[in-house]
Amino acid sequence: MPHSSVSSPEAGADTPPLLSVIVPVLNEAENIAPLVGEIEAALTGVCAFEIIYIDDCSTDETPDILRRLKADRPHLRVIRHDRTCGQSAGLRNGVAAARGGIIATLDGDGQNDPADIPKLLEKYRETATAEQPVMITGHRVNRQDTTSKRVASKYANKLRRALLKDDNPDTGCSLKLYARETFLRFPYFDHMHRFLPALAKRENCAVHVVPVNHRHRQHGQSKYSNFGRALVGIPDLLGVAWLLRRSPGGLKAKEIDL
Repeated sequence: MPHSSVSSPEAGADTPPLLSVIVPVLNEAENIAPLVGEIEAALTGVCAFEIIYIDDCSTDETPDILRRLKADRPHLRVIRHDRTCGQSAGLRNGVAAARGGIIATLDGDGQNDPADIPKLLEKYRETATAEQPVMITGHRVNRQDTTSKRVASKYANKLRRALLKDDNPDTGCSLKLYARETFLRFPYFDHMHRFLPALAKRENCAVHVVPVNHRHRQHGQSKYSNFGRALVGIPDLLGVAWLLRRSPGGLKAKEIDL
């Protein structure tokens, strides 16, 4: 897989960055500036990168803060939805707009630690080949959430792993890294971001799990409830199980020379 020797955020007007960091947000005004600074600190000197914030039609000061930060950061790009569409729509639009061949994603609430991105990138470089695409997923071993959310996630993970056989301990961790072209092969549907490891395996993509840090939310509040997740999660889970059953499974195709 391609490596980059460029250590500054920008790769130049004619040279795309190696890495695009996608951050979907909704009303995260107080978390934006600290997180942008942490992403820059984590990746400067590591590879050429861009940061793409997807604003899901925020009603707080998120748009104004992003505009101010963007003024002196050519590597920061901002895409704004004209209505609230959800995290999966933000992820999809961010990847579609990305200039980098490799995508890193994380939540905009500051709970994912950008300092882990180089670790995921190193694992990607160790395992990805032209013949074998990979997805690197974070595993929040020290998850800093409420007890009710941790318990709900524990049982949801057991049910998901039983039905989807994705063998992933923490598919809900937003900190992931993969090739842009890999994601663009996935079928798009709302809430697809919760099932990326299963969708990756459907496309013959090897999935590797890396332990990552997890932090307490410092500002704002979660946009999800346990009941809300369950309400949409069960139909989505059954839908993804159907998609996996309808997959050709292991099919490989290549052009031949006569």
